[in-house]
Amino acid sequence: MRRNGVTIRDVAARAGVSITAVSHALNGKGTVSASTRAKVRRVADELGYQADAFARGMRQARIDAIGLTMRSLDILGDYTPEGVNVFDRFAGIFAAKALARGLSLTLVPDISGPSVPPLAFALDGYAVMSPQADDPVTAMLERRGIPYVTYGREPGRPDHHRWASEDDREAARRALHHLEHAGATEIVLLNGTDRNAWNEDYRIEYLQWCERTGCTPRVYQQPERTGVAGGADAARRIADDGLPDAVLCMTGRHAAGLQAELQSRGVVVPRDVLVFAASDSEQARSAKPAISAFSFGLADTADALLDMLVQLLDTGECEGPRLTGVQLKQRASTRTSPEGVQRSEA
Repeated sequence: MRRNGVTIRDVAARAGVSITAVSHALNGKGTVSASTRAKVRRVADELGYQADAFARGMRQARIDAIGLTMRSLDILGDYTPEGVNVFDRFAGIFAAKALARGLSLTLVPDISGPSVPPLAFALDGYAVMSPQADDPVTAMLERRGIPYVTYGREPGRPDHHRWASEDDREAARRALHHLEHAGATEIVLLNGTDRNAWNEDYRIEYLQWCERTGCTPRVYQQPERTGVAGGADAARRIADDGLPDAVLCMTGRHAAGLQAELQSRGVVVPRDVLVFAASDSEQARSAKPAISAFSFGLADTADALLDMLVQLLDTGECEGPRLTGVQLKQRASTRTSPEGVQRSEA
C-alpha cells in the first residue's frame, strides 16, 4: 500500500543526492544523468513517494478519471501493430462506456517505466489489460495503493479476483472441438511467449486435450511481436517435424504467416491441414483462404471491468472474476469435406 508522509528530503537522503536533483529527476527536467534519474526514481518508488505535489493533492479525493494501460502493447513496443485492431477497438469501447458513467479515461503507457508523468498516479484507478506474470505495473499500483482491475487473470496470483475477460479456457476447448469435428486428430499449438493467462490457459487446455485423445503434444512458441514473419518461421519448424492435421495459432498474424509459408511448400489449406486463430486480425480475414478465428466480446468485457472498478472505488471491494464469451468466425481455412482433412499425395 502507499505510504504517507514521505518527503522529497527523504528521497534525496536515501539516494544520496540533492533535493534539486530529485526534483529534476522526477519531473524530467534539468541535466541529471540517466543513472541518477533511474536511481532517484527507484528510491522514490521504494519509499512510496508521489513526486508531483499536484498529483499528491488530487489523490486526496475522487476526480472521476481512470487510466487504461495495455501490457501486451507495452511489451510489444508497438502501440499500433499492423492489422491488429483488438486493442484500439477495446480502448474506444472502454472510453465510450467510461464516459457514459461520468468517468474520463486516460491511456497510459507502462507506468513502471522511466518516462511516465507523475500525474499518472493521480488517477482514481486503473484497468490493466493482459497483465503478465510478476507484472511490475500491478506491483506498482499495489505499492501506491491505487485501485485497479485487470483484463485477464494475472498468472501466479490465485488470490487476485479483480479481473474480467473472455473465458479463455472454454474458448480453447471450443477451438479444439471445432478442429476435431472437422477431422483433425493431430493438432499442433503455436503459442505466444507473453507470460499472460491467455497463453497459459490455451496451453493447459491443449495439453489436457492431448491427454484425452492420445495425441502427442506438439507446442511451438513464437514471440507475438514477430507477426506474419514469425508465423512463417514457425511453419518451417512445424513442417520439418511433420505436417499435422491442424494448427491452432494464438494470433491471427502468426496464422496468416504460417498458412502462406505452408502453401509455398505445396500444402493445400484446408485439404491437407486446417488453420485456426485464437484471435482475429486483418491478416487472418484477408488470407487466401480466409482463416477461421475468434472475435472477442469487447463490449461485454468493458462493461464487466467498469462495473468492478466502480464498485472497487465506491466500496474498496468488488465481485469477480467475470467471464465473457467469444464468437467463432468460421472461414474457409477449416471448412472441409464430410470426410474431414485429406492428406495430399504430393
